[in-house]
Amino acid sequence: MSIAGCAYRLRVSARPVNIADSDRAQSGTGTWTRRLLPSLLAATMALQPVAGTLVRAQTTRLPDLGDESQALVTPMQEHKLGESIVQQIRGAGAYLEDPEVNDYLNELGGRLVAAVPEGRLDFEFFAVADPGINAFALPGGFVGVNTGLILLAQSESELASVLAHEISHVTQHHLTRSIAGQQRSILLSLAALAVALAASRSGSSSSGQAASAAVAGAQALALQSQINYTREHEYEADRIGFQRLDAAGFDVNAMATFMERLQKTTRFADGITPSYLRTHPVTYERIAEAQSRAQGKPYRQIGDSLEFHMVRALLRSYSGTPKEAVDFFRDALRERKFNNEMATRYGLVASFLRAADYPRAKAELAALEKVAPPHPMIDAMAGHVLMEAGDLKGALSRFESALAKYPSKMQLVYDYPETLLKADRARDASIFLEREIARFPGNGPLHRLAARAYAALGKNAQQHLHQGEFYAWQGDLKGAVTQLELAAKAGDGDFYVNSVVDTRLRALRRDRDEAKALARNG
Repeated sequence: MSIAGCAYRLRVSARPVNIADSDRAQSGTGTWTRRLLPSLLAATMALQPVAGTLVRAQTTRLPDLGDESQALVTPMQEHKLGESIVQQIRGAGAYLEDPEVNDYLNELGGRLVAAVPEGRLDFEFFAVADPGINAFALPGGFVGVNTGLILLAQSESELASVLAHEISHVTQHHLTRSIAGQQRSILLSLAALAVALAASRSGSSSSGQAASAAVAGAQALALQSQINYTREHEYEADRIGFQRLDAAGFDVNAMATFMERLQKTTRFADGITPSYLRTHPVTYERIAEAQSRAQGKPYRQIGDSLEFHMVRALLRSYSGTPKEAVDFFRDALRERKFNNEMATRYGLVASFLRAADYPRAKAELAALEKVAPPHPMIDAMAGHVLMEAGDLKGALSRFESALAKYPSKMQLVYDYPETLLKADRARDASIFLEREIARFPGNGPLHRLAARAYAALGKNAQQHLHQGEFYAWQGDLKGAVTQLELAAKAGDGDFYVNSVVDTRLRALRRDRDEAKALARNG
């Protein structure tokens, strides 16, 4: 199981990543991956001694995994562990702060999750700013997808097949079961070591050879056990993921099709295996089984949503230089080489915006709106073009109209207060943001915008409170505690604000101390 600040969606990113920058991707995302996965296992093992002390979450209707796996890590611990890893991903700058992409992934993933209800297990899907081909599931319902994999998928059903597979890793608690398998392997190794020690006491040459053989045999068994667990989990995720893909109404042939595309990608990769294939090995057997499952289903033609094409066009507009992005979409329109004309025009608007060519962005936007149906992504793009071009009054009008129709569209929720701040209307921005934070209390970017609004208003306690919440969202507990301590000392908060600061400061200090203890024990 395992874009740059000039790109308009990512202006809120503290440390933007250009998905076309392979050097940055390898030194950033690749590095944190190598550091994070061993830490994941270490942290999970460190949680085991206290597994029985936490209250279990509501049981979901899943296959009986036995007491062995669920006794190691409770659902509550799984969620906390997964959340802490996502916070590290955010702090490392690998998390793609693009609400359009993440909203789409959550809508697509939510459709798959709802197709096979399994209790109250919540999921969060997010994009990773990395051109490599990868996707991964974390304990507790967190699923990450590299931008490179989204661009590789040629249909929505192919992307859905990957999400369905990763969802199954979560619902089947594969990480926890892997830990159980590791414990069995450890017991085998300990038993072999006991035999080796007993044999060595006799001092004979033959007994020494027997001891070596026992240790080698145990190591081989332990290795085979881990291989079998990985293989078992991949096949199980394929089987259950296929059922979920079918139940959600996607093309069931897409799973085998995408596996074959992954194999072809490997064939032309000059010996560099994509990360997804290292963690999810594609074999001819897996492809054959996916094809066999699809053959038993009646044929149905499934079209792609407009959102699928627009999100891929948006990601493509971030690639290369702004000029290269503009040329790509211009050429596609001129030569009529596209899967969806509206999405291609949308990508051209995004590319002109990235290039700061606002007159052409407005012209292409007008052309797009003549052929496209009303759509929140187009409204958000239009408002952002106006905002960046300096027409703040026009932008605010466009955003207000769009929010009335799409009140939960996060790109609009971010863009509107951003425009209010640019228009020196910090008080209006703070009022709007407090209302939205009440709806989305754990949303880090909203807290960051609120910190800016209160800084402009000179309200120090609230500024530091919200900045601290943003740091906590990133997993920077030390920075979060420092900000809350500054909020407590500011002296300009009312009774309510001071109470919130006091409560959150105690909670963050506790989380910080627990993290320190875990690091020492790990």
